[in-house]
Amino acid sequence: MSRQTYNRVLLKLSGESLAGDQGYGIDPLTLTTIAHEIKEVVDMGVQLALVIGGGNIFRGLAASSKGMDRASADYMGMLATVINSLAMQDALEKQGVSTRVQSAIAMQEVAEPYIRRRAMRHLEKGRVVIFGGGSGNPYFTTDTAASLRAMEINTQVILKGTKVDGVYTADPKKVPDAVKIPALSYIDVLKKGLQVMDATAISLCMDNNLPIIVFDLTTEGNIKKVICGEEIGTIVQGA
Repeated sequence: MSRQTYNRVLLKLSGESLAGDQGYGIDPLTLTTIAHEIKEVVDMGVQLALVIGGGNIFRGLAASSKGMDRASADYMGMLATVINSLAMQDALEKQGVSTRVQSAIAMQEVAEPYIRRRAMRHLEKGRVVIFGGGSGNPYFTTDTAASLRAMEINTQVILKGTKVDGVYTADPKKVPDAVKIPALSYIDVLKKGLQVMDATAISLCMDNNLPIIVFDLTTEGNIKKVICGEEIGTIVQGA
């Protein structure tokens, strides 16, 4: 079954994907490369929203496991996502792509507040909308924020850009004979505990029948390919 082409998508990037090979912080070259690929997609008329994690700067869960208060740690992680969002906005605007950052945590000097109707209007006008600050609530990941925002703005799919080309039976870096799985149901992901997104995000997508495509972000041209319906990566959808 060939996949359809998509007109309105939400692209979820991990914070680590912005770090490039340096493993921490923001790599300007990686940022420019991703921005260039997004520009190609926007030029095709695709409405694109973005959610970026904060793990390249601060990971709330890791800090709380070392004794920091979980809510405080999560708020710090949310602020890290805003830093990444502003960096991506700058990179996109340097490519000539009109971009708006909307934050779930009020910080009017640097970002618009998240307002659903305004976000949808930006998309209709061809602007890329970057949702920063997660969902604005501690104890929820940016995966869950991505699922939530994708449903609120009526996207057709969530594209999850990672460093591997799909979901495997085991970690392909640790298990050489791990096999790639081209299609999965939401239930499979939850039962097998596969590292696609966290269980809350998967359950949200399952309840609202929103497909997720996990694909390799590091291969040039893949964002365009996946939006044009090429069968790359792993698709997670209803059984």
